[in-house]
Amino acid sequence: MTGKAYVVGVGMTRFEKPETRDWQYWDMVKEAGTAALADAGVPYARVEQAAVGYCFQASTAGQRAVYELGLSGIPVYNLNNNCATGSTALMTARQFVEGGIADCVLAVGFEKMSRGALGGGSGAGDFSTSPVARHYGIMAAGHGFEASPPTAQIFGNAAREHMERYGTTEAQLAAVGAKNHRHSANNPNAQFQDVYTVEEILAAKTVHRPLTKLQCSPTSDGAAAALVVSERFVDEHGLRDRAVEIAGQAMTTDTEESFASGSCIDAVGRPMSRAAARQAFERAGLGIDDVDVVELHDCFSINELLTYEALGMCEEGASGKLVESGATTYGGRWVVNPSGGLISKGHPLGATGLAQAAELVWQLRGEAGPRQVTGARVGLAHNIGLGGAAVVTLLRRS
Repeated sequence: MTGKAYVVGVGMTRFEKPETRDWQYWDMVKEAGTAALADAGVPYARVEQAAVGYCFQASTAGQRAVYELGLSGIPVYNLNNNCATGSTALMTARQFVEGGIADCVLAVGFEKMSRGALGGGSGAGDFSTSPVARHYGIMAAGHGFEASPPTAQIFGNAAREHMERYGTTEAQLAAVGAKNHRHSANNPNAQFQDVYTVEEILAAKTVHRPLTKLQCSPTSDGAAAALVVSERFVDEHGLRDRAVEIAGQAMTTDTEESFASGSCIDAVGRPMSRAAARQAFERAGLGIDDVDVVELHDCFSINELLTYEALGMCEEGASGKLVESGATTYGGRWVVNPSGGLISKGHPLGATGLAQAAELVWQLRGEAGPRQVTGARVGLAHNIGLGGAAVVTLLRRS
């Protein structure tokens, strides 16, 4: 692949608590997709392929969704990669463009979810037929299985391990939630816009110790979209002022390292994230010191800390001190999750990775309003799903 790929248009819906708004998934996609096309000034008739990601709808729901944008007969690819689904759609679109298969591809992600905690298998302690059976087997062997939501349990146990191994404190974990809730106060698309202190986050209902409710991403409805085009398309349509280059991108899946240690820290994806970051940086010719703004997968506060370490923002075990120092908010070395992240912006699984891309495009264009990171030129998106997949994307504004 020798061509370059650019994002020239992005759009998203507001992320909502399930059943708050009377809409269907195709309504969400129409809203987000129309916004992305309008942002680029490109009609749907110019789109040659569509990559559509979601987790909780039937096969060919991608077609039903994009048919609201037009009935042009283009190929539509239905994608499901757990919580990394949105970035998988973006990666698919990029590969089509870089490979010369198409000049204009629409990547869309959506989810219409049910209220309540996200499950992890067929029942408490019974994951024998689940794609994440090995991951939960690691957890059960080391920690047993408690009566709390499975995903919160495996990440909560990763947090316990981090605390025991490195001295990370509950207040440092809560600082992640406080930061991201504070950031979301300036994001009209966020599901939550309330600000909380560290003390209030610590005092919230415990989901799985040490994680409280305000350190956990909610279930959400919503959609996001990005229009990915070739350099030739950019030049032919005069889109240089809208174009943000996908400078480097990589996806990794579980390896032996994910399971060999018997640690929940590894089972929830730190090795995958580290490998994806290394590959993306190499492909872009960039390093973490070149990055200004980061949107990462804070499904639980501990995962933000694990991701700091995987991305090379700090030494292994030092992430609690990093967030406590203010290095990952405005005025610090990086601004991480200016959108509010998954914890406060919301987490409709199929939309999350594309919503991260939308936020970074706005940041790199200088269009993020009160959330704007001054002088941002390079953005990093990190999106991960158990089972597993990790996608790291580097976006650059020239």
